[in-house]
Amino acid sequence: MNPERDGQKPGNDVAGVVLAGGLSSRLGQEKALLRVHGQEQPDLLRRTHNLLTALLPRCWVACRPDRPRPGYDCIFDQVEGLGPFSGVHAALRAAAKRGFAAVLALSCDLPFMDEATLRRLLAARETEPAGRLLTTFCQRETGFIEALTAVYEVAALPLFDAALAHGERKLSRIIPQERQERIFYSQTEALPFFNINYPADLELVRRLLAAL
Repeated sequence: MNPERDGQKPGNDVAGVVLAGGLSSRLGQEKALLRVHGQEQPDLLRRTHNLLTALLPRCWVACRPDRPRPGYDCIFDQVEGLGPFSGVHAALRAAAKRGFAAVLALSCDLPFMDEATLRRLLAARETEPAGRLLTTFCQRETGFIEALTAVYEVAALPLFDAALAHGERKLSRIIPQERQERIFYSQTEALPFFNINYPADLELVRRLLAAL
C-alpha cells in the first residue's frame, strides 16, 4: 500500500477518530475538557482533534450516544460499556462506508502527543508489508502496545465483529501479532504516550508542563 506511488499524499486513504467516550470515573472530572496547556489553549479534545485534522482528510469523534460532543462530527458506540473497542469498531464501520482504507485512532487524554509522532506512524504504515492490519507503537523494554495511538485497517473489520461476538474487547488481542506492524520506542521516548487516568497523572502533567 503506497499512495505516494499513485500521486497521493500519505494518509489520504486514512480517516482519524478521537476516542472520547470514556466516563473519566477514575479521574473524577471530564478529561476531554481539561485545558492543561493553559486556559487560553484548546482543551484536550480540541487539541487531539486538531492534530488529526492537520494530517488527515476526515476526523470523527467517537463518543457515547448519551454524551455527544457538540461542534464535532460524532460517531457513536454500537455497544456501550466496551471501552475504546467500541469507538474503534464504530470508526472502522464509518470508514468502510465512506471509502477509507484505514482509521488512525487516538485517545483524547494524551497531552504530550505531537504531530511528528503521528507522521512517524503514518509513514510506517506506508512502507509495511502487505497484509498488515494494525500499525502501532511498542515500548521496547516492556512490550506494551500503544493500541490507542494506532492505525487500524478497514480489512480488520471481520476480526472486530468476531471479537464482539466472543466478548473480547482488548484491542491489542484482536489482531494476530503476525499481522501487526510495530514501531519500537524506548522509555526515554515515551512522553507522547503519557495519558491521564488518575488525579496523580494530572498533577504530574501540570508539573511537567510548568518545567518546559
